[in-house]
Amino acid sequence: MLSIYKTVILLVCSNAFMTFAWYGHLKNLENKALWIAILTSWGIAFFEYMFQVPANRIGFANGVLSLAQLKILQEVITLAIFVPFAILYMRQPISWNFLWAGLCLAGAVYFIFR
Repeated sequence: MLSIYKTVILLVCSNAFMTFAWYGHLKNLENKALWIAILTSWGIAFFEYMFQVPANRIGFANGVLSLAQLKILQEVITLAIFVPFAILYMRQPISWNFLWAGLCLAGAVYFIFR
């Protein structure tokens, strides 16, 4: 059980970096050259992988989580990080689509972990 907690914590950290690497440049570097945005995103993504690789290794080791369970867990965490980022940081309007996507992922979690 401890391995699952470690995996979740590391994936949350990884996704925070991933979200900024993938989307933060749209706000912070919109007036900069594309190569600057790419290098900045790669720099942030380095830290994403510092958390993501150990998370996947811990989660998958000794059959703690199946590959499919690990992927669905990753997607749920991604949405849980992305929605507040989109609304609070990027100032995107709240949409019903966030709820529907969350419900679809809840269904995916149910089916992959049952």
